Amino acid sequence: MDFVTSADRPVRAAGRRFARAAALTLLAVSLGACSSLDFFSKKDDMPPDEPADKLYNEGLYQLNAKNNAKDAVKKFEEVDRQHPYSEWARKSLIMSAFSYYQSGQYDECVTASKRYITLHPGSADAAYAQYLIGASYYDQIPDVTRDQERTDKAMAALEEVIRKYPTSEYANSAKQKLEVARDQLAGKEMEIGRYYLEKKDYTGAINRFKVVVTRYQTTRHVEEALLRLTESYLALGIVDEAQTAAAVLGHNFPDSDWYKRAYALVKSGGGEIAENKGSWISRAFKKVGLG
Repeated sequence: MDFVTSADRPVRAAGRRFARAAALTLLAVSLGACSSLDFFSKKDDMPPDEPADKLYNEGLYQLNAKNNAKDAVKKFEEVDRQHPYSEWARKSLIMSAFSYYQSGQYDECVTASKRYITLHPGSADAAYAQYLIGASYYDQIPDVTRDQERTDKAMAALEEVIRKYPTSEYANSAKQKLEVARDQLAGKEMEIGRYYLEKKDYTGAINRFKVVVTRYQTTRHVEEALLRLTESYLALGIVDEAQTAAAVLGHNFPDSDWYKRAYALVKSGGGEIAENKGSWISRAFKKVGLG
């Protein structure tokens, strides 16, 4: 039997501490090795990329058969993630924009459409992407009592379709939507003008009705705008301009009820329906060939 002297005890204690430290180190290395193996095995276990056409068709299925635009977007975006810069990725991006539009996610549609135009400006679908931007803003046009920022954006985007892609199949639809948007802005001007007229702020009213006559005279609001100009100018005692407003109204819209009212107003003041060719009203209508 070996005897341990008091001098040996510190050495043995240090050895035991070293052994424990070595064991812990070995355990840590072992765990680390296992962890590394797990990491690589997990990478190896990751499913391979799915074929782009399969993902794309699954997106179409979700969109058409399932009527599930949100799940369709996921499939189309997966194409872009797994197969970037491919032709399938290009097709999937425009379909993502359309799917966003279908699901009412208009901001996302605008973002996807703008990205498509940036990446593929010469593509045949660039016109459609631009049209989707306009349609997204158009569908959010508020009533005339609210701010018309979306209307302005809709008009700008739709005008871009007409300007850049005049022969595309979307140009006519853009023109139709543009006219509705213009009518909306004219309606906003009319609302403010009537408010000023009611408050007897005739100058403020005239300025608003003038916008309708000069910018939006192809809208349904122009007839009323000419009547309101007749009223406002008569209230200010500017008979010449009142007569011109009534005359232009009668010349362009002879069967209009608004003209009958304007005619009665001028006649009740002892005036005549006569057009001053030098008036801004007359010039505005001649400018677009209506006078």
